[in-house]
This record gives sequence, C-alpha cells and structure tokens, in this order.
Amino acid sequence: MNKNKISLLLATLLLSACQPGQQADNKSVAAAPEGASASVPDYWPKLDIAIKPDAAVEARVKDLLAKMTLEQKVAQVIQPEIRDITVEDMRRYGFGSYLNGGGAFPNNDKHATVDDWVSLAESLYQASMDDSLDGIAIPTMWGTDAVHGHNNVIGATLFPHNIGLGAMRNADLLEQIAAATAKEVRATGIDWIFAPTVAVARDDRWGRTYESYSEDPALVKEYAEAIVRGLQGRPGKNLFAEDKVISTVKHFVGDGGTEGGDDQGNNLASEKDLFAIHAQGYVSGLSAGSQSVMASFNSWQGDKIHGNRYLLTEVLKERMGFDGFVVGDWNGHGQVAGCSNSSCPQAMNAGLDIYMVPTDAWKPLMENIIAQVQSGEIPQARLDDAVTRILRVKIRAGLFEQASPANRALSADKSLIGAQAHRDIARQAVRESLVLLKNSEQLLPLNPAQHILVAGDGADNIGKQSGGWSITWQGTGNENADFPGGTSIYQGIRDAVQGAGGSVELAVDGQYQQKPQVAIVVFGEEPYAEGNGDLANLEYQRGNKQDLALLKKLKADGIKVVSVFLSGRPLWVNPEINASDAFVAAWLPGSEGQGVADVIIADKEGKARHDFKGKLSFSWPATPDQATVNMGDAGLTPLLAYGFGLNYGETGPLDSLLPEDVQPSHAGLENLDILMGNVKAPLMLQIGTVGDMAAVTSSVQQQGAVSLRTMDRVVQEDARSISFDGSDTASIAIGAPFPQDLRAYPEAGGALQFDLRIVQSAEKALEVRLECGDNCESRLPLQLSENQDWQTQTLPLHCFKNMDFAKVFSPFALQSRGAWQFDLSNVQWLSTVDSALACPKQAP
Repeated sequence: MNKNKISLLLATLLLSACQPGQQADNKSVAAAPEGASASVPDYWPKLDIAIKPDAAVEARVKDLLAKMTLEQKVAQVIQPEIRDITVEDMRRYGFGSYLNGGGAFPNNDKHATVDDWVSLAESLYQASMDDSLDGIAIPTMWGTDAVHGHNNVIGATLFPHNIGLGAMRNADLLEQIAAATAKEVRATGIDWIFAPTVAVARDDRWGRTYESYSEDPALVKEYAEAIVRGLQGRPGKNLFAEDKVISTVKHFVGDGGTEGGDDQGNNLASEKDLFAIHAQGYVSGLSAGSQSVMASFNSWQGDKIHGNRYLLTEVLKERMGFDGFVVGDWNGHGQVAGCSNSSCPQAMNAGLDIYMVPTDAWKPLMENIIAQVQSGEIPQARLDDAVTRILRVKIRAGLFEQASPANRALSADKSLIGAQAHRDIARQAVRESLVLLKNSEQLLPLNPAQHILVAGDGADNIGKQSGGWSITWQGTGNENADFPGGTSIYQGIRDAVQGAGGSVELAVDGQYQQKPQVAIVVFGEEPYAEGNGDLANLEYQRGNKQDLALLKKLKADGIKVVSVFLSGRPLWVNPEINASDAFVAAWLPGSEGQGVADVIIADKEGKARHDFKGKLSFSWPATPDQATVNMGDAGLTPLLAYGFGLNYGETGPLDSLLPEDVQPSHAGLENLDILMGNVKAPLMLQIGTVGDMAAVTSSVQQQGAVSLRTMDRVVQEDARSISFDGSDTASIAIGAPFPQDLRAYPEAGGALQFDLRIVQSAEKALEVRLECGDNCESRLPLQLSENQDWQTQTLPLHCFKNMDFAKVFSPFALQSRGAWQFDLSNVQWLSTVDSALACPKQAP
C-alpha cells in the first residue's frame, strides 16, 4: 500500500478540517522551514519528528560517503529479492538491502524453519561485510512484509488484519501487537518491516481494503503513531532496542482513494483532500520517528507516485522534513512513464532512494543507474542524497554496531515464534474486533449447555479466517497444518462448549447427524491480496449464492442461525442477514480463532464471558453499488453507519427484513476496450506457445511458434499481423497480472467483439480463449468465412461456459495448433448486444 513559514495555529486549524466535527492535535506540527518550496500549500506541515538530527551521526555518514565509489553507492540503492540473488551476488555487489516478497522463503521452502531464516540472513549479512570483492563493508538489511504478524513464517502469530484492528478502537493494544510482531521478526534475523499501511480506503471495492484501519483519517492517524512506536520503540526509552525493527509507513500517498477502487489506479482527489484524507497517517507515523516511507503504486492526477518529484521531494522531504529514505514498491518504478523495470532515472530524480527490484531486472537496473550518473542524467548530488539517507537510517538503527543475525540476542529463539504471550494478545484483538450487527431475541451469547452445529467452509479453516498475506502472498494453498499453534474458529467453539458440558458437531455442508438447537455458520470471502481482490460491486457471492442456500436450509429446518462473516471489507449481505438470527462481522481474525468463541459462547451459567467491543471502522453498504459511502459524504445513507456495533442487551435496526431485490445497475456500463489502436493499460500483449509466453515489447517480435508485427489498417499501427507456424499450440493473449471483476458484462448481455482478416487458414481450429486463473478458462472455436476481407466476430459472453467472470485475467486470447496467418484489430467487450445472436457451434 509522503518553504514558507506557517504558524502552529494555522496548521492546527487545517488539520482539524480533516473531517467534520473532528479535532486534529498539533503536537506533531511545527512551522515550515526556511527555504521550503513555495509551491507547497501551507496545509502540508513541517513535522516535529521524534528522532532528531544528530551531528555525530551526520559526521559518520559524511565520512563513509566520501570513501565510497560510484558502484558502491549505487549498490546501496538496489533492493533485490531473495529468489533472484545468491550469496555471491551479495559479496560481489554489496546491496544496501534485500527483501522477501509474499510467498518467498529461504531455499524456496514454504516450511523453512526459524534456523533456515536466520541462516540466510547470516549468510547475506556476512557477504555484505566481506570487502574482498566490492571493497567496502556496509551491513545490508532485510525487509519483509510482516503486515499482520510475521506472516511468511510457519508457526508465527497471525493477528487480525488491519480492518479488524480498526474496529477494536484500541491504540494501546495495537502498540502491543506491533511490539510482538517486531520480536518474532527479529527472531528470524530480519531488521526491517514494510508496515504500517496507513491507507485510508474510501472505496470498498479495492482489494486492499482490509489493509486499511478505517475510512476515517483520524483513526488511521492515531493508529500510525502507535504501531510505529511498537515496532521501533520510543526515543529516550527503547528506540531500536534488540527487539525492535525499522518501520515503514506506506504507501505514499493516496492508495486508498483510487477511482473505482482500482488497485494501483488513479487518485483524482484535490491536493487538500489528498492531505486531509490520505496523508494523516504520515503526519503521525513520521512524527513518531518512522525511518522509511514506501512509495505507492497509484497515480495522483494521472502521474505515478514513483515518478512524482513534487510529492516525494518537495512535500515529503522538504516541507514535512522527512530525513529517512523512500523505498519503492515491487518494480513500481517500471510503471513510470518512459521507464522499465531495468531503467528509470526519473524515479530517483523524483526522490526515490531505494529501488525495490525483484526479478533479474536488478542487474541491468544497477548498470543503467551507474551509466546515468556518469552521464549526468541522474545528478551525482541526488545519488549522494539517497545514499546519505540510507546510511543515516542504518547508523540510527545500530546496524553497524549490532552482532550479525546469527549472534543477536533474539535470533533463532524459536520460543518467540508463536509465543503464548503473543497469541494471548492476538486473541484479545480478535475479541475486541468483532462487531455485532444483529442479535434477534438476544440469541447471543449462546448457552453452551445445548447441542450446537458448526457449519460453513470457514469454520475449520485457519487459512480462510486469516485471509491474504498468510504464509503465501494470496493466502491460498494452505491447510490447517500450515498454522501450527493456531486455532480455527470451530476449534475454539468446540473447546468452549465441551468445556461447559455441551456438545458440538462440525458439518461444513450443514448435513448434521443430530439436529441442533442452534447452528453457527462461518462463511465469507476467499483469501486474496492486492488487485486480486478488486471487485466491480459489493454484492457477496454475486451469481453464486451457496452460503445463502446453506443458511436458508438450516432456517427451513427450524434451527436458529448465528452467522460469523469473514471478510476483508463491508459487503452487501442483506439476504444473508435476513436468513440469520444473529450476524457477526468477524473480518479476518488470523490464527487465534478461539477469540470468536470467547465472545459468542457464554459460561456455564449462561452469562457472557466477554461483551462485544468492536465498532464499524467502515460504513456498511445499503446497496451493492454503494462502495463509496463514507462518513460525512452527502447524499449517501449506509445500511449501518460508521461506528455502529451492538452490545449484549441492545436491539438493532436489522431485526426487520431488509430489501433483497436491489439489483446492480448496468446503465452506465461502457464498452471495455482491449486492443483499440493499442493495448489498453493495464492490459499487456503476450505471444508464444502455451506455457512459454513473452510480453510484446517491439513492433516486430517472434516467440516460439508465433510471429507478430504491427500494421496499419486505418491509422498508423492500429492493428497486428500474426503468424502461427503450426509447430506447437500457439497463442496470442491480452491480459494482466491481476484479475478484473467483469461480471457486469455477461449480466448486461454483453459480447466479445473483434475484427479479423484471414491471410492463411489451417485445418485445425482457431479458438478464442478467456482465462480466469489456474485451471480456469473457457474456449470457443471461431467460425470464419473463406474470403480475405476484414470480418467482425461477435461472441455473446454467455456462450463462454464454466467461465468465472469475477476473476478475468485475460479477456481475450487466440490459440491454435494450426499454421494460421491473420490480422487483428478492434478488440473490445461490448456492454450489450442483440440477444438473438447465437453461440458458435462447438466442434463435434
């Protein structure tokens, strides 16, 4: 997932305007510095940062910088990924830092032990300190995405995701969570965490909504300070102690406000709103002393943040006074106009200090930066400033003085990974994050002295209750055994009920052996991360109401139903609420599922053991299209307002039946352009054989059995000429790394349309293919005329059987084993088409 004086009074007044009726404190705001950019509005404050400049530190930095060669300096700004470098690469180049991405492990082993993690950290550290090849000894540092605990490591404590932490409204507990996370990370030899995420999600269709604490900038501001203190410690007390790490506030800035909730999309907010809504976490997080900021993938007013000098340099560094370093996100520099993953002087000139460069692009990028500094394209002073910032943070954090990873006090302390004290903190966070939306006839808490059915595919599924960023990046491909020490929601309920003398039956599909008095159904979103979670609207299980069917079945059997809903955002679940007697928003609680039972299961006397404390940190939508209903927004009335949450004994508005016939409108649905002159971003064109595809980066390119060149149909290079040689299954595909939710198009009666001109046909069919992930696709054979004129193919989308339109990775591909030659242009999905249009005949 940021040089005119301003008075403290003015800064305070501007900050207090962040939200109607909310006051913003002024303790982190000071007058703007002399010489600050006159173009920066006064509402961007000069921060009173807890970690003050230190003359001794600056002298060490200056002395070390003076001894460094150009190559050594450039190595400090390169951050490769553990899957793309060797220990010898580190010895040869001395990278300033490295990372493991989500789902990257030592030795590519998902079940790597704590010793494996420490061993890799030790090897790379020692290589960085070996000056035999690169001529200098500067300790490297390892960064990791520990976003809800040390979530890449088997056995670690997984805390609720940020959306749940926002619901608990407990900054003190959040600081404890951060401190526990720091200890577990340090136990694996890692120095640096890419957290906290301080995005203020304002469109719940965004796939990273659960990484946001709240739609309320004031709450995010409060939390950012707490988590930075928990991770790094406090100056004068425990700053960068042996159990602390370097923190990163991210993603600067505006990632939670993109149009349509489009991950890595465009934020069109005014500058004042960019500050008042999306920058408050930086005001507090940086004031607390966070030493790094991660640049965001998104654009602001059409310009990618990774290349935005105004925001990265004039606002963040010059006006706000941030003197740590800015690190990029996963090859985010490659998205800047005119850049690629292997060359982007624009990013450094804009203010990026460290290039996060996974894949093998790190080496050409490093070589290009050296050449660009030598040519003056990147000023030497800009490189020196970047390296100064990196060295400053390393010295402040004590990296030069502390022992190597294998010899630190906490390293390889296996007792810290999933320590009971940490799990207790997580369990408390689960309890406090739960929000009670409905409790008809005060059904909850459940008396344990009865027979209880636990159903739903989330009941005994620690991976599902933990969500994305859990062992793997997407949180998929896991089973309960991958979370040793963790507890599923069912296990927590079983232990609580049986311990009080009751009985429990687990039946995921609801097919019970003994009729229960009450059923607890645990269901919700499947795990996802980043753009994989983007939605077109907020209707839960749109077009596939399996969980609703389960709830209705149980209700039809005369069984009281308690719904425990797992989700990374508020969703439109009116039908599911209607089919439930009680409804609990449990968010993504992490590894300590027994925290749910602590609240919903009573003690032996039938009294509540813990009341609900959680309050909505996001408004709950009244319709599937109400994705941007936020506190203070005029003209929108949510189903449940920000801050809603029942306690035991209270009645709520959801006891009456809610409307279920609200249908999403397709009135404004536009045609989806795929290849109209050029390939429309973020889509990319690839060619090759199935399983060996390459991105098209030239006007003439050959890959495997496919040759491609651009051609002119109406205007210059508005079409593509393609040849399949027939030696293998050849394909041309247009797609993106993240899926799109395109269900609106088949719902509206849309079609795929494109123009073809056949130059040479073959006996084997030419097929059109849509892709929806691993082992998920739908194909149709084309019915083509024999002439060589341009012909328009229009294929109704309902013809593509077994297609998951909620997750479309490739909205268009052609493939064949035959030797075809054809020209292609004007590929798009139409929003509507003649309903009488027939589907192509399938091959016998």
